Amino acid sequence: MASKPRIAFFDFAGCEGDQLQVANLEERLLDLLEHVEVVNFREVMTERSDDYDIAFVEGSITTPADIDRIKGIRKRAKILVALGACATIGGVNCMKNFMDESVYRTHVYGPMARAYETIPARPVSAVVPVDAEIHGCPIDKEEFLRVTKELLLGRTPWLPDYPVCMECKAAGNICRYELGRPCLGIITRAGCGAVCVTEGAHCWGCRGLAPHANLDAAKYVMIDRGGFSRRQVQDLLRFYNGYTSAPL
Repeated sequence: MASKPRIAFFDFAGCEGDQLQVANLEERLLDLLEHVEVVNFREVMTERSDDYDIAFVEGSITTPADIDRIKGIRKRAKILVALGACATIGGVNCMKNFMDESVYRTHVYGPMARAYETIPARPVSAVVPVDAEIHGCPIDKEEFLRVTKELLLGRTPWLPDYPVCMECKAAGNICRYELGRPCLGIITRAGCGAVCVTEGAHCWGCRGLAPHANLDAAKYVMIDRGGFSRRQVQDLLRFYNGYTSAPL
């Protein structure tokens, strides 16, 4: 890799909120630029180049053309990083995988529905090898900086292997189940600082399932202990985690 690695950002199906998080680093982005050269970043620059070392890819793969494009990016990049929930776990786009194709075609494309090709949504790793992942919807800016630094140092980026519940307890939050509300913090990979619960919401699971998450136990907590219906639990699990071999 060059002494000053060239990095590039690409987007597939998604809102580009993760790239905005990077752009919102502002002055700290200037610090990063002392160590890398950005050659492709549609959110902040017009110049583009296909000569890069590290590719940050946002969004999920949802069309046949996406597959060809991500394979091309993978071929040119020495390191490929999946950026955000849609790229790492499929994200909200995977909700369409549980619908009849005619339904989401009509809602998304309207009268032009037949003009667009579409396939079941999937994360980037379902199509090409991924070297690192930065989870969340959107990503955490500090985690982006840490992972990027570790990659530049040739290290394998560390990711939390425990659930959001640990960070939620550390933040002093009241458990959502004590308030009669559902929450996926019990099975979701930590690293967000339990920001959604701290702000008054519940965990939606945007960082994906924590390693060794016990889905059966989580369903017991939500359905048998929490009193939520199987449909409510299934809808919550599928909101971000629709692309998984685990039975939802």
